Amino acid sequence: MHRPLLAAAPIAAFVAALLLLLLVPGCGVRPMAPSEPYRAPATASAPAPAPASLPWVWPTGTRVVVRPWQAPADDYSAGHRGLDVPAPIGTAAVAVADGTVTFAGQVGGRGVVTIDHGGGLVSTLDSVAPAVTVGDTVVQGEELGTVSVGHCPASDPCLHLGARLDERYVDPTPYLPPAEWPVLLPDAAWPVRLPDAPLPG
Repeated sequence: MHRPLLAAAPIAAFVAALLLLLLVPGCGVRPMAPSEPYRAPATASAPAPAPASLPWVWPTGTRVVVRPWQAPADDYSAGHRGLDVPAPIGTAAVAVADGTVTFAGQVGGRGVVTIDHGGGLVSTLDSVAPAVTVGDTVVQGEELGTVSVGHCPASDPCLHLGARLDERYVDPTPYLPPAEWPVLLPDAAWPVRLPDAPLPG
C-alpha cells in the first residue's frame, strides 16, 4: 500500500529542489545578462611566451647573395663561414640587430666589426672601415662603418656577414628576410659548349 508513496518521495524532493533553484533569488547559477561579456573562470596558467625577436636586416640593404654559406666539415676545414652581398666601396654597413660592439678593428689587415646580440648570438661584418668603438650600444639599422677592400677584391667588392651562436659559426641566412638569389652556377653546372664551326671560306 505504501510503496507508491515511497517511490514518489525522491521525485518530489527533486522537483522541490528544482523549483528552489528557479524561483528563489540568489540560489543556484545566476543567469547572464545578454550584454554581459563572458568571463572564463580563473585558473592557473603558464606565463605567456616572450615575443619573438625581430629578424635581422640586411647589412647593406641589398638582398642579393653572391656567395652563400658553405659549412666546413669541421672547425679547421675550408668553407665559407658566412655570406657575401655585393656592395660598392664606401657603402654604409649597418647593424643587423640591436646589440653591443665587442670588436671594431683590423684582423689580418681587414676592418671587422662584431656585435653581441645576446643569447650567445654574434654577428660580424667584414670588411668595413669601422665608425664605432668597443662598448658602443647600437640599434638595428645603425651605421657601423663603410664597406672597404678586404674580403672581396676592389674589382668586385662585397660585404661578408658572419654569425656565431655559442662560439660556433652558423649560417646567417635563417636570421634574415628572404634573399634575392642571383643566378650563379659553378662552372661544372653549365652545359658543355661545343667549339664554333669554322666560317665558310
